[in-house]
Amino acid sequence: MTDTKATCIPLDESTFFSLRQCCSLCRVNAQMIHEMIDEGLISPIGDNPQSWRFGAIEIKRIQITLRLQQDLGVNLPGAALALDLLEELAKYRCSSPLNNPQE
Repeated sequence: MTDTKATCIPLDESTFFSLRQCCSLCRVNAQMIHEMIDEGLISPIGDNPQSWRFGAIEIKRIQITLRLQQDLGVNLPGAALALDLLEELAKYRCSSPLNNPQE
C-alpha cells in the first residue's frame, strides 16, 4: 500500500497558476485544459499557452467539470451548461429577499 498525502493550496482572487501548474493541481493534461477553453468553460488570462494564467475561479470550474464527468458522465458542453446554471442559481440565492431580511 502506498502512502499518499493530499496537498491543500489555499486559493484566493490574487493567486494565479501557469498552464503547467494548473494541470498539476487539477491532475489533468494540457489537452483537456485546451478543450475546456475551446468549450468556453474557462477563460485564462494571457494570449497564448505560455503566458496563460488561471485564477481560483478557473481552478474551481475545472474541478467541478471533472467531478461532473467522473460522477455523472457529463460531456464538456453539458458541463458548461451545468456550470452556467449553478452560477445563475448562486446569483439568485444571493439576491433573494430571504437572504437579505429587512429589520
